[in-house]
Amino acid sequence: MTDVPAWPALSIAQAHALLTAPGAPFEMETVTIRGLPTRVWKNAPPTLRAVLEASRAHGEKIFLVHEDERVSFEAFFRATAAFAHELRRQGVQKGDRVAIVMRNLPEWPVAFYAAASLGAIVTPLNAWWTGPELEYGLTDSGTKVAIVDAERLERLAEHLHNCPDLKRVFVSRLIEESANPHVVKLESVIGEPEGWSALGDRPLPDEVIAEDDEATIFYTSGTTGKPKGALATQRNINSNIMASACSSARSFLRRGETPPAPDPDAPQRGTLLSVPFFHATGCFAILNPSLVAGAKLAMMRRWDPVRAFELIERERLNSAGGVPTIAWQLIEHPLRENYDLSSLESVAYGGAPSAPELVRKIREIFPSSQPGNGWGMTETSATATSHGAEDYSHRPDSCGPAVPVTDLKIMTVEGDRELPIGEVGELWCKGPQVVKGYWNKPEATAQTFHEGWVKTGDLARLDSEGFCFIIDRAKDMLIRGGENIYCIEVENVLYDHPAVVDAALVGIPHKTLGEEPGAVVTLKPEARASEEDLRAFVAERLAAFKVPVKVIFWPETLPRNANGKIVKSELRKLFEAPAA
Repeated sequence: MTDVPAWPALSIAQAHALLTAPGAPFEMETVTIRGLPTRVWKNAPPTLRAVLEASRAHGEKIFLVHEDERVSFEAFFRATAAFAHELRRQGVQKGDRVAIVMRNLPEWPVAFYAAASLGAIVTPLNAWWTGPELEYGLTDSGTKVAIVDAERLERLAEHLHNCPDLKRVFVSRLIEESANPHVVKLESVIGEPEGWSALGDRPLPDEVIAEDDEATIFYTSGTTGKPKGALATQRNINSNIMASACSSARSFLRRGETPPAPDPDAPQRGTLLSVPFFHATGCFAILNPSLVAGAKLAMMRRWDPVRAFELIERERLNSAGGVPTIAWQLIEHPLRENYDLSSLESVAYGGAPSAPELVRKIREIFPSSQPGNGWGMTETSATATSHGAEDYSHRPDSCGPAVPVTDLKIMTVEGDRELPIGEVGELWCKGPQVVKGYWNKPEATAQTFHEGWVKTGDLARLDSEGFCFIIDRAKDMLIRGGENIYCIEVENVLYDHPAVVDAALVGIPHKTLGEEPGAVVTLKPEARASEEDLRAFVAERLAAFKVPVKVIFWPETLPRNANGKIVKSELRKLFEAPAA
């Protein structure tokens, strides 16, 4: 009988020590950022401009796939350099805000890196926003130049005159000419994607950019009040490149194996992009690392499981995911077995809590694929913790330990003291990926950031090895007659029911108890379950006070914002009549 090696071979601390030792690829050093000593990745690319310039080494490998359009790394660089020169001609200088308002198209990363190469502060706005919301983003940021697609131009047309700082609007894929003299077709500058390889070979315009210079404004997806623009630096963003690679190497060390050395002759890796570029995950955790690594990105116009299967099979993609709902649909779809999905090596997600059952299902359905998740937020420029492989299987309800340059701590909700291991409180995060603050909002910045720490608003606990367990959003925790109910606990039980594919718990106002739990669920295709079935299922597994007093069935995937988080404010409206 073959001996099975003990697992884990190394503790998290031991693995991180090996990976970050002097001379190692993930070596750390301490630098002073805004007056505070901060651990950083010594070998991270210094700027987004440096990432773009290094990407040329991947030459004619395909970088972007969109429908029938295929763009190589070299063609991408040429289009980006051409547009950077046009932006400079339009007067864009270091520190100017350049907004991108479009769905996922090859032109999106061209606009992003062209502006970033000039030291402009790139401001991607949510393509799902309405006209007034987009007007707010443009005016709040003081955007000087915007790059939009035809659909967003239609939405913005009547609002452009309310944006006094906006001098020029470039529009991609515009069929009819605009009467607005400030609007220019993007194709008049760079042509269409299939022609980018024929553009001239030009260097980027000269610009000196430092690691801690401001780089982006990403608006937070809060469901109350006006969105706040999180102001990230070059270092904030590029920290993701090292975090993802280091986390992958950690999995090898944990199982007692040596991480493989980079192989330039290995088959190109590819990712199914099912989250928007205007979200920190899509831009910082997927787009930017892919450009460095020479990985292919296959874009989808909208999420469709069958189209996803087709792309995975056709492009031999290695990774897919985004948010847990997407992973569930890849698993549950009845046509899945009609496609060759054997290339998948990773089904990873974040942006929303996931049920432990999902981890088991991924390993069952895609045996060659490792499940993965992580935790982060706009204010942490995406990745702060990462989780995968055996670690995820052993702790399926965790989002993993912090990446080596990052510190986590659990504080009282009042913020007056740190709590011991195992206790639930507010998660605070510190590291080189934590943004500078909120754009032009000093009071909100002071409330959320403190001496390098960001107060996340998430309720969480840490175990003795540093694994983080997100319990709930602090504001979404229910208190029923003095008893705390953590929504994720009840939601995970509902996900365990064989008929449930999507679930959310919200508070129903109650005049004596304060609030009671109500559930909104989506059932799997062809599945059946009654309200009483689900209530009984929860009652068998959790204390009586946690059982939903009412269950409402939703006919499709629950409403989510751009970050993949369920919009509970919408679901609460379903229970507006107070309980007796």
